[in-house]
Amino acid sequence: MRAIVIVTTVGTEDQANLLARELIARRQAACVNVVPGVRSTYRWKGKICTDGEMMLVVKTLDSEFDAVAATIRELHTYELPEILSFSVDRGDARFLEWIAASVDKDAEFADEDDELADI
Repeated sequence: MRAIVIVTTVGTEDQANLLARELIARRQAACVNVVPGVRSTYRWKGKICTDGEMMLVVKTLDSEFDAVAATIRELHTYELPEILSFSVDRGDARFLEWIAASVDKDAEFADEDDELADI
């Protein structure tokens, strides 16, 4: 089990909330932090651009990278979304175990949305 952090940016709060919720609902991530107030300066199609964005910090396992990247590409509004992964060299053992348990597709979960679907 190797934990990673995946970073992406989005242009709106709605986009951030959608991506965060879906990554958790699909059990591809244990936690997604949404960091508002990011200012990005970059070169795009020959021009220098500066935009306000929100950063998503996704805590997951290395084995989930492809699934997380696919979900980001599926739901993202950008033509080329940022998808960067960073290895977690060290971390609190209990927190790392929680990440692994949170993305375990075979574990029994009582997700709030699952319970509402049965009503």
